[in-house]
Amino acid sequence: MILKKISFILFITFFTFSLNSMEIKKIGKDNKINFYTGMFDFSDHGQKSALVGIQHQDENLNRNTFLGNISPVTGAFMTTKGLAGYIYTGVQANYKFRNLNITPSFTPGLYTNGKSKNLGHPIEFKTEVQISFDLLKNSELGFSYNHMSNAQIGDHNPGSNSYMFNFFKNF
Repeated sequence: MILKKISFILFITFFTFSLNSMEIKKIGKDNKINFYTGMFDFSDHGQKSALVGIQHQDENLNRNTFLGNISPVTGAFMTTKGLAGYIYTGVQANYKFRNLNITPSFTPGLYTNGKSKNLGHPIEFKTEVQISFDLLKNSELGFSYNHMSNAQIGDHNPGSNSYMFNFFKNF
């Protein structure tokens, strides 16, 4: 079981870094920071909690692929109830339609429940969809929804569903 978990993590890491062989596309400024706040596990009334987080994207690492414009992301969030936290790194795809941006992502990471909801394992996988609008030349305002799950590598897998309001700023 441990070997399976390690193999999966190594596969995700290899996939993320193998994107280096694809075409680099620099878009605007070098760094995009996403500041967000919302509701963690809103569908579980006993465990829901406010959350705050930050995410970083180095736009020098964007790649054009057959899946669209792909880039690595890294971030963290913390809940206000029970001080649960999640740190993650993964990949996201960027699709732009005039002033509308649609950004799905997959980010494995480490979760600690503090005194909040036990998600069944310290390794969790977050899938997310963000929708944002360009406000000014270097900023966006958006909304995102995510689901976190341990993909059955833990003894139990209750999962969590969260939504966030996002503010993006290029630096």
